[in-house]
Amino acid sequence: MSPQVVVDGLISGALIGLGAIGVTLTYSILRFANFAHGEFVTFGAYAALALSAAFSSLIAVSGDGLGPFSISPALIIGAPLAMALTAVFALALDRLLFSRLRGKSEAISVVMASFGASLAIRAAIEFVFTSRPSYFNHELQIAQPIGFGLKATPNQLAMLVVAVALTAGVYLLLTRTQLGRSMRAVSENPSLARVAGVDVEKTIRAAWALGGALAGAGGVMAGLLVQIRPFMGFDLLLPMFAAAILGGIGSVPGAFVGALIIGLAESLTVQLAGAEWRAAVAFTVLVGVLLIRPAGIAGRPA
Repeated sequence: MSPQVVVDGLISGALIGLGAIGVTLTYSILRFANFAHGEFVTFGAYAALALSAAFSSLIAVSGDGLGPFSISPALIIGAPLAMALTAVFALALDRLLFSRLRGKSEAISVVMASFGASLAIRAAIEFVFTSRPSYFNHELQIAQPIGFGLKATPNQLAMLVVAVALTAGVYLLLTRTQLGRSMRAVSENPSLARVAGVDVEKTIRAAWALGGALAGAGGVMAGLLVQIRPFMGFDLLLPMFAAAILGGIGSVPGAFVGALIIGLAESLTVQLAGAEWRAAVAFTVLVGVLLIRPAGIAGRPA
């Protein structure tokens, strides 16, 4: 096995991890699997693409990369705004759809509603932007040696650092702030949390916004490292769910570690068996975890 597999797997896993954190937050607090979460990733990528193009043309921000990175100043400005827009989009979807079903419908009805929302959002994105792949930058980056016979592009290293930083930030938010304590309380027992004075609806909105923002960041990462297309979020959906379940529902560090494991497994599969088997890895890991340890790595056994 080439040691390069480790680098490729970690980078792929970091990308999956940002989406998996949103999945685990949504599932632990709202008690349903949101199949539209993959479309948040896609929305974030296209929002960043549109914003960076607007900044490049309206305020004459250079579209060239900064230093060794193919990340333009326009994209640096647009990416945080795209995360914010994705958070707003997630909140709007909850307001228009899920809040109307919450507490009034069976869980399967909410899941099917999220599946329908996923199809509708993907179709709308494809209608507006077409199915043709888009790119933040057409500049070709060459992988550089980083030691021990390993190689990575500057973009890959930057995205890995950003993903770790965002994950650490979310973990600190959940463990060191009042909002985080409220989110954990609602995750444990919404009724008891409400009796204790927690604003459950506000906490739910915070979970949607946080998950949406992280998905938007994942979309920007995917667009920089691969390409932007309407099905990009859908392709990441199963690995994100597998990572969330592998890490343990409700655990942010667990979701990120689970994503790294999924990324490494996919990278190893590509090298040993071919890229056509990559999609089967997440499903295999998901089934294995459900059979052997349903609580996941960091989850509490029932």
